[in-house]
Amino acid sequence: MLCLSLLVLVVDNTVLNLAIPALMVDLGASPADIQWIIDAYVLVFAGLLLTAGSLSDRYGRKRFLIIGLVLFGGASLLAVLVTEPWHLIGARALMGVGGSILMPSTLSILITVFDDEERRKAIAAWSAVAMVGVIAGPTLGGFLLEHYWWGSIFLLNVPVAVVAVIAAALLMPESRGPVRRLDPVGVVLSTTGMSALVYVVVSAPTADWTSTESLVAAGLAVAALGAFVIWELRVEHPMLPLELFRDRNFSGASFSIVLMSFGTGALLLMLTQYLQFVLAYSPMRAGLALLPYAVAAAVFNGVGAALGQKVNNRMLVTVGLAVMAGGFGVLAVMTADTGYGLLITGLMLMGVGGGLAGPAAYATLMGAVPPAHAGVGSALNDTVQQVGMALSIAVLGSVLAGVYTASMPDDAPVAARESIGEALRLGDAGVIETAREAFVSAMSLGSWVGVGFTLAAATLAFLVLRPAPVSGSGSEEELVKAGS
Repeated sequence: MLCLSLLVLVVDNTVLNLAIPALMVDLGASPADIQWIIDAYVLVFAGLLLTAGSLSDRYGRKRFLIIGLVLFGGASLLAVLVTEPWHLIGARALMGVGGSILMPSTLSILITVFDDEERRKAIAAWSAVAMVGVIAGPTLGGFLLEHYWWGSIFLLNVPVAVVAVIAAALLMPESRGPVRRLDPVGVVLSTTGMSALVYVVVSAPTADWTSTESLVAAGLAVAALGAFVIWELRVEHPMLPLELFRDRNFSGASFSIVLMSFGTGALLLMLTQYLQFVLAYSPMRAGLALLPYAVAAAVFNGVGAALGQKVNNRMLVTVGLAVMAGGFGVLAVMTADTGYGLLITGLMLMGVGGGLAGPAAYATLMGAVPPAHAGVGSALNDTVQQVGMALSIAVLGSVLAGVYTASMPDDAPVAARESIGEALRLGDAGVIETAREAFVSAMSLGSWVGVGFTLAAATLAFLVLRPAPVSGSGSEEELVKAGS
């Protein structure tokens, strides 16, 4: 049931990009509308994660899971009924609220419900579902958009949410931390700071990093998050116990996940365009072409969980990230004429590496979190991933666009120099071939960046994480005490 709840979030986040052309035609959405349809969810989701995780510890993780599912499913139904772009922007923001309440509860319930022996296997399944969902989204979305209208991608969420709510109500035990005083100042500061930070990340590539708008938002983020840290260190009952970062396993796993997320965040952004624009695959075929990554990740999540009983987490995270770096290296040497064979090799390596590293990294991070703070610990895990991926898409997306434009000849049409999609629409064989080569050059640079960041994450994990195995988050006795 927890995996089903996670799957609906992951699939929804990956499928929306495929619906952009239909939204522009059917709803009359402008490029600015499209940006806000995507970013409204991200802003609300990232801004509320820490608050939602903290409140779930206080008021009940099962309760918050159900509330999140109801909000997410209800907002998805509203999205189906919209008639104007701003209606959809509002529905997406409400979906972000539901997602922020739902997401931390999945992992926090997992570590409090399963005992030490089963917890690693459960985390492996949770991680595998997240990876499979990333690939299943484009595949399922391509099928729906080819056979139905754009609203079908949102309508799909409703029955899944209903089933998950019923299953949670009937089968899941409630758990919560000890009753603690609320931290309203921490709530306001964390929400403001995270929302401003994510706003800078998602909007600066379009608005310009040095624009007044970006600088003001960045200043607000620094001020609010700085004040949040100071306040949390002084308040008697902090929303986020910052002493967690004194634990080498917690801080090492957190920063390794940030680096890993930054390296992989733009992967789908590159590969979906490579498959559709360079190899001329349809959206559905492009999604199917990415399935080897999901299969390898799912299989090696199980392998990693089994090895975790004999091999320490530090070694699994380090080796897994090193294998992922090798996958990025394969993608970096591809050319416009390489085809699918070399791509599948790189994808398989990345799936194997992610399968080994992911569960061990999450188990290490959550193993350092006291059961009483399972919700906020899970939320922090989700937050570092979201920030890392958002930064990756914003920064590497800008770099990819810049390298592509610089690789195009000066005499190419302006539209073709700005976008490979526009180059294909022109229909000029010479321009199309040049655009394909320019895009692959840009993708190669992005892949080398992925190599660097995953190797940095592997190095950090090896140097900072303790070599002793971490099988779960606290003893079974502690987990029982944390329950309701």
